[in-house]
Amino acid sequence: MSEIVTPHGRVELPAFFPDATYGTVRATGFEDVVQAGISGLVMNSYHLYNRPGAKLIKSLGGLHEFTGWRRPILTDSGGFQLYSLIRENAEYGEIRDNEIIFRPERGNEKITFTPEKCIQAQFQYGSDIMMALDVCTHPDDPQEVQRRSVELTVKWGARCRAEFDKLMKGRKAEGRPLLFGIVQGGSDPALRMECGKRLQEIGFDGFGFGGWPLDGEGRLRDDILKAAADAMDDHLPKYAMGLGRPEEIVRCVQMGYSLFDCVIPTREARHMRLYTFKEGCDTPSGVRRADGKFYKFLYILDDPHCRDKRPVEEGCDCALCQNHSRAYLHHLFKVGDSQAYRLATAHNLRFYARLMELLRA
Repeated sequence: MSEIVTPHGRVELPAFFPDATYGTVRATGFEDVVQAGISGLVMNSYHLYNRPGAKLIKSLGGLHEFTGWRRPILTDSGGFQLYSLIRENAEYGEIRDNEIIFRPERGNEKITFTPEKCIQAQFQYGSDIMMALDVCTHPDDPQEVQRRSVELTVKWGARCRAEFDKLMKGRKAEGRPLLFGIVQGGSDPALRMECGKRLQEIGFDGFGFGGWPLDGEGRLRDDILKAAADAMDDHLPKYAMGLGRPEEIVRCVQMGYSLFDCVIPTREARHMRLYTFKEGCDTPSGVRRADGKFYKFLYILDDPHCRDKRPVEEGCDCALCQNHSRAYLHHLFKVGDSQAYRLATAHNLRFYARLMELLRA
């Protein structure tokens, strides 16, 4: 699949959406994000549900009007965030058969999160791509936990689909948002396949990888990602949620995934680590090197950069490389100027956008 069409524009695939958790890409402005060649953003349903609230966002015209971002917005379901917090400490709540009960302050106050509320909130946001509510697991969880996750994910997926169709009644078809299901099943390929087939019977516009794709050492579980990709409809977008590092994206594209999001490029920029292509690797074949070593990091605070007149990367057309030297960025970080974070973030986002352009080629 070469593209997806949303109410706020087309997205060429494969594509990378930076995380804009609270409706903003940290340390930079949307004009820099657009200039970098980014076609869409991911915003966090759960966090926006808490602050400033779905009703307030709707009263202000939805996320596009509220934030000023005019391109596609994907909102997650909030299921992964709730699962992670509850797994960390059971006092935060519990995942029941029909709903998730969450206690933000681990006290008496609670939030009841259902598949219907999940979809209602995303309609209030005015999302272009909505995610169905799922039940997340860890690869190490026992089989009965993985089985329950699949059963509830399918059941909740059907409820999300029904609520989506209900709220779409009377709306114009050309302004229709997309609804993605999420494939669970842990590390069991058969369970992944079962989940994928049952979700396909419900009917979705695309599918996302569900679960925890890392092992105990923090390494990517390619076998789990491949099993989930194989369980998804090949004619629809496959979304590797929360991934990833550049070499992970290349591997996942080879598995069939075409949509990605992650905090890594913006977080690395704030830690003064900038991505650059290795010499000769900024080509379609270069980024597909078998060893995955087609890029490197430049740590801008290293002493040699303080007198370096060169841009961070020769040939990069980002706002940083076109206008400033390594020495100037080194200086900005040294004096703690906020422009350092903005320019570094703009560069890393452009690196990711260039990577996606090369993969599309």
